[in-house]
Amino acid sequence: MTSCLDSELGLFESSLLLERGLSRNTCTAYISDLRDFGAFLAARGVASVAAITRDDIVAFLSALRAAGRTERTRARRTAAIRSFLRHLAARGAIKANPADLLDSPRKGLTLPRVLSEAEVAAMLDTVAGDDPRDLRDRALLETLYGCGLRVSEAAALSIGDFEADGELMRIRGKGSKDRLVPVGGAAGRALARYLEGARGTFAHGNSSETHVFLTRLGRPFTRQGIFKIVRERAAAVGIAPERISPHVLRHSYASHMLSHGADIRAIQELLGHADISTTQIYTHVDAAGFGAVHRQHHPRA
Repeated sequence: MTSCLDSELGLFESSLLLERGLSRNTCTAYISDLRDFGAFLAARGVASVAAITRDDIVAFLSALRAAGRTERTRARRTAAIRSFLRHLAARGAIKANPADLLDSPRKGLTLPRVLSEAEVAAMLDTVAGDDPRDLRDRALLETLYGCGLRVSEAAALSIGDFEADGELMRIRGKGSKDRLVPVGGAAGRALARYLEGARGTFAHGNSSETHVFLTRLGRPFTRQGIFKIVRERAAAVGIAPERISPHVLRHSYASHMLSHGADIRAIQELLGHADISTTQIYTHVDAAGFGAVHRQHHPRA
């Protein structure tokens, strides 16, 4: 079903990517939310963006609530609508923003899922073989947990991202913002074994391929490919599929660091969170000092 929003979404997406520097995944989520809003407007007979009213937005959010959508989902869709209408107003496509007086749904406090330290250790230490696949998977899992990377960051990791003789990696996170992350302990040892003894097998002699983690076909991993490895290796030690994902390992990294006494500001920087409030959910420095924080507080450092 076409909607009055369709002709505007391409320009809005470009604005999110190029002007605001949002990640591709965030932009995709916003556009998806707005397509749902557009379908709702079409069903109500709204024929142009200039005809959108506050009542239309309230009715859409009420429909989401009636459908059982969470407060977090409603808050994200409200943010997408606000941002889109602000964009239209700024370029004169609408005279007034009907979302200006709209209240945002309050986000409920959703605690992140985490594994215990014993569960993480069991999962990682089970991948103990010397064949190329085991060396690769062990390095991947240790990096996700030992460095707190997002799955997209692990997939994008390149040989050229290592600095200080491999003790740091430069990670490009959300909004194309770089951060330095310490590589030490188990993660550093697993990466060294993989890079020296197995990565060449996956690269198939292709010297132009610089991604660290490669599939059996010599290609960079997709997010879904990494997700599959994480679940497969977790299942081997009896961790249920619904309890594990690459992001659960990232949550576990932050939670375990905090429980061992790491400063929350340091964890914020290591995770690449723009806002301390994002990091503070784990409670309910400069780059040179991050290595010391990591060595002192990470369970596998």
